[in-house]
Amino acid sequence: MSASQLALTEPTEIPLPPTQDELPCDDGVPMETLRHKLQMDLLVDPLWTWLKDRDAFVGGNMFVYYSLAQVRDRDFKGPDVFAVLDVPRGERKSWVLWEEGKGPDVVIELLSTSTAKQDKTEKKQIYQNQMRVTEYFWYDPYNPEDWAGFVLEKGVYQPLAADEQGRLLSHKLGLALVRWSGQYRDVETVWLRWATLDGELLPSKDELAETQSQRAETERQRAETERQRAERAEQRAQELAEQLRAIGIEPNP
Repeated sequence: MSASQLALTEPTEIPLPPTQDELPCDDGVPMETLRHKLQMDLLVDPLWTWLKDRDAFVGGNMFVYYSLAQVRDRDFKGPDVFAVLDVPRGERKSWVLWEEGKGPDVVIELLSTSTAKQDKTEKKQIYQNQMRVTEYFWYDPYNPEDWAGFVLEKGVYQPLAADEQGRLLSHKLGLALVRWSGQYRDVETVWLRWATLDGELLPSKDELAETQSQRAETERQRAETERQRAERAEQRAQELAEQLRAIGIEPNP
């Protein structure tokens, strides 16, 4: 999300502490590029599905309010991707720490030319010192070599080293972040994706739909095979009955 500030026309009219219904939730600034938007979707949607049976929330390009000073200073920022564990599921306009009781457990920023410096410095410090985000990652969709992960230890971010498979592990989620070369929504590039620790990619919505379609087709073919088998069995039974009648034997019903 852009780190631009969103001016309030009458900030004094917002009561403190404000609720998510009283705080701005949109600065009108879109994602940097289509690839950034697709990359966000490829991280957010599979993670929602992965966490569907848990008390959790996953947000993308969404304001996170961690301090009343943000309201006074009209400084509204939000991660590109974030996940919060052990919270009620449900819709939010923004993530407001004093309403929710906690901040994100995992944050991912998608770097761009205009945001990379801030994501690596100012925002990193905010996630470390103000939000206390346990795991922070960044990734440049146009430069896959520029990716990194950090884990909060004794209040300070320590770099995460890639494992022997070249993955960055999220211990909070029990998942790995991997760089995957392939096509998503007609864009061929290196994408950042979630994978299980066993190496299975979390499927996108498109991949889930394709898998469901394949399963439906497999089931249709199975049903058709069973129907044809039943027809052949019925035909053989009729032929046998005719043969028995031909020699004067009435087949059993």
